[in-house]
Amino acid sequence: MVTPLLPKATAVWLVDNTALSFAQIGDFCGLHSLEIQGIADGEVAVGIVGQDPIANGQLTREELDRCQNDPTGRLELSKPAGDVPQPRRRGGRYTPVSRRGDRPDAISWLVKFHPELTDAQISKLIGTTKTTITAIRDKSHWNTQNIRPRDPVSVGICTQLELDEAVKKSAHRRTDEDRGKLMEEVAAAVAAEAAAVPLTPYERKKQQAQKEEAYDPMAEAEAVFGKTDTNTDKQDEAAKIAKSFDDIFKPSSS
Repeated sequence: MVTPLLPKATAVWLVDNTALSFAQIGDFCGLHSLEIQGIADGEVAVGIVGQDPIANGQLTREELDRCQNDPTGRLELSKPAGDVPQPRRRGGRYTPVSRRGDRPDAISWLVKFHPELTDAQISKLIGTTKTTITAIRDKSHWNTQNIRPRDPVSVGICTQLELDEAVKKSAHRRTDEDRGKLMEEVAAAVAAEAAAVPLTPYERKKQQAQKEEAYDPMAEAEAVFGKTDTNTDKQDEAAKIAKSFDDIFKPSSS
C-alpha cells in the first residue's frame, strides 16, 4: 500500500483541518483508526507538526472535498509529476552550526519518549557521539540543568520519516512497562502545559463555585474539634442511669 510521505504528520494535519473520519485518514496514511483517534485525543504524535498534503502535491483539493462529502470514499494519492532522485548520504550526519546547540535537547527527548532506540540509532539520527548520549542518559552532561526535551523534528535536526523508520525498526524492543511510563509522562506533560495557561475569569469563577459547593462545615468542625461519637455518648449515659437505679433499689444486707 502506497502511503504519503510523513504519514503521522499528514494524519495530524488531516485531523486538525478536515472533517474526514478516522477510518478514512487511517486508510490514507497507513495507520490504524485507533491511532488516528489517539492523535485527535492528543495522546499520540505529541509534538509532531502537521504537514499539508495539498501544499506538497500529494493530494488535491477536489479529492479531499469528494471524500469529505462521501464518508465511504477513500483518498487517493496524486500521481507525482516526476521522480526526483535523492542524494545518497555518506559518512556521519552533518548538523548545521545553528542547530548544534539543540542536539542535547533532541537526545533527551529521544531517550525519554523512545527508550527502545539504541545509542547507535540516536547517534545516526542526531549526528552525535555515544559519549554524549551516555552523559545525557546518566545526567552527567556539563549542561544538564539547561537541557529540556524537544522533538528533533520540530527543531530541524532530522525528518519525521527518518524518525518513524528508526522507531519502527525498534518497536519490538518496547515493553509494556515502557508504554505505560510513556503514557504517564505524556499525561503529566499535557497537565503541566494546561496548568501553565492562565485561567479566564469565567474559569476562575467556575472553580470558586465548585469549591463552595464541595465545602462541608461539619467536616471542618470535626477536623478541628475531633469527631464526636454519638453512639458512645448514649451508651455511657445509659450505663450511668442503670448504676444509679441499682444503688437506689439495692437490698440492704442483714
